[in-house]
Amino acid sequence: MEHEVFVPVTVERLREALGDPVRVARAVPGLQQDAGADPVAGRLKVRVGSHSITYRGAVRVTGRDDGSYAVEGDATETRGTGSVTLALTLRLRDTEGGTTLTFDGTATADGRVTELPQDAVGSAVVRLLNRFAEALGETEEPEQPEEQQPETPRAVATPEPVEPAAPPVDDFTEPAGPPAEAAHARRTMIGRSAEEVDHAPPRGRYAPVPAPQTVASGATLRWAAPAAAVVLASAIVVTRVLRRRR
Repeated sequence: MEHEVFVPVTVERLREALGDPVRVARAVPGLQQDAGADPVAGRLKVRVGSHSITYRGAVRVTGRDDGSYAVEGDATETRGTGSVTLALTLRLRDTEGGTTLTFDGTATADGRVTELPQDAVGSAVVRLLNRFAEALGETEEPEQPEEQQPETPRAVATPEPVEPAAPPVDDFTEPAGPPAEAAHARRTMIGRSAEEVDHAPPRGRYAPVPAPQTVASGATLRWAAPAAAVVLASAIVVTRVLRRRR
């Protein structure tokens, strides 16, 4: 078999990708890598016409002295006894605007794939090589994380010490003693008993304002009746005295 694929990538970039097994495995379309195995090893489902066959195997890409690459692979069916052996030579040719990849070699197989039409098998192989070449040109080496430089400690502003507030200074321009009314009230209480002082009503500005008293009409009549009786009795007494003197 022989097949050519053009990719818009430089030859140097493709050689870097072919020299890295991890990037080669990433370029194989549909490859499910096995944990702990070689990078280009695992399971691959191949679509042939309306059929699909799953193989488990490995592929090895080795550089040669003439600048070409040997592509060798072998795989077996996961649900059968069939197997496939691949031996190809890959050459890179610098072309205007990119690179041409040339595959030539042989592939032998047995099992289910031999029961399928040859043209369908050939189309499946061509489609697989095209996708591999295109993906190989698109793969890029993963960027390595930059070494983190230790952060320079930032200068922390030290708060300025706060001076304690000075104690309040007495204002000697005002009298330190109590007001005049309070002093007068205190002087007038000297000589009184403790009971009188305790019950003495405050005077001056500190005296409470008495609530206005309202006198009911009933209270006025209650006090006015005895007074009238006293006046009337006095008038009777005076009249009797005057009559006796006559």
